[in-house]
Amino acid sequence: MWWSRPVRRPRYPRARVAAAVLALAVLAGCGFQPLYATGKDGETATEDGLAATRIQPMKGRTGQQLHNLLRDRLNPGGQSIAPAYELEIQLSKSITQLGIRKDETATRANLTMTASFSLRDAQSKNTLLNSKAISVNSYNILDALYATTVAENNAVERGLRELADDIRLRLAIYFADPRTAKNP
Repeated sequence: MWWSRPVRRPRYPRARVAAAVLALAVLAGCGFQPLYATGKDGETATEDGLAATRIQPMKGRTGQQLHNLLRDRLNPGGQSIAPAYELEIQLSKSITQLGIRKDETATRANLTMTASFSLRDAQSKNTLLNSKAISVNSYNILDALYATTVAENNAVERGLRELADDIRLRLAIYFADPRTAKNP
């Protein structure tokens, strides 16, 4: 019977523990550091740099929505009075129709949103970082116009959240490097 068989214990449990300790030592030796780790003074360069960033206003409703999402992610305590950095974003979107029926009407679409952004020093206006974030979301094109509009708006909202998260992550990576965060 299966319940009468002896329970097999894993072989070499000490070897597994030793391998895990060795892997952690290798990570520490190569300079690995968590993104939001605190420094010796108890503060994080990442959060300080993000909080000191002013987001330039953007055009259009989608620009306003992205601005608000980024402001909440970068400066949860409110805008800095004397920002050290300025973030300028150019937002564009395009719609590609897919899923064509026999009568040549589309049933599915991809919404591609692109945010080209640059981080500048607020005083010297030198560009510190240029990058681009891209988000692709799909939605159904339905027979009812209102339902299609709602589906497209939902895809826009999802895309803006993805762009805001991606931009925040890229800025956090930039500010996490002590050489770039302290010497812009």
